[in-house]
Amino acid sequence: MAEAITVARPYAEAIFKLGVSGDSLAQWSKILQLCADIVENDQIKLLIGNPIVSADKLGSIFLEIGRGKFNEEAKNLIKILAENKRILVLPQISQLYEQLKAQHEGTLDAKIVSAFALEGKQLRKLVENLELKFKRKIEPQVSIDPELIGGIKVEVGDEIFDASVRGKLEAMAIALKS
Repeated sequence: MAEAITVARPYAEAIFKLGVSGDSLAQWSKILQLCADIVENDQIKLLIGNPIVSADKLGSIFLEIGRGKFNEEAKNLIKILAENKRILVLPQISQLYEQLKAQHEGTLDAKIVSAFALEGKQLRKLVENLELKFKRKIEPQVSIDPELIGGIKVEVGDEIFDASVRGKLEAMAIALKS
């Protein structure tokens, strides 16, 4: 999906600049997330690929779904994307925008997957250690996956730290086969 990212990047950068200048970064996050959610809807996906549905109609449907939640700039963005048949890249625009916003705010997202629920103290200590390592504020997104058997798996940007029992067993199996 590198092509969609390439198409989405200039839009995300322009929206980010608009958000910074208008002090509306959080508002744009909500708008772009809503747009991405709309695109991911199965019924909307059918409309996007349908040659019978015109660009104007598709734009109107989007605006109707998000009625009252889009500012004027967002409405114009949706119309432009619909006219240029690029409405499918809204999830990528949202993703790239969030990366730019996090970089601007000096934060990093960390996806933390644990075999068991992390206690408040455990999570705080883990986040503190990650903040020391990356020298930035960490926003944790914690989920539970019992298939890890034990331990945790942490993904920060493009770095993955696998300290799970399952990961260690897989590494051992690969080492034994070599």
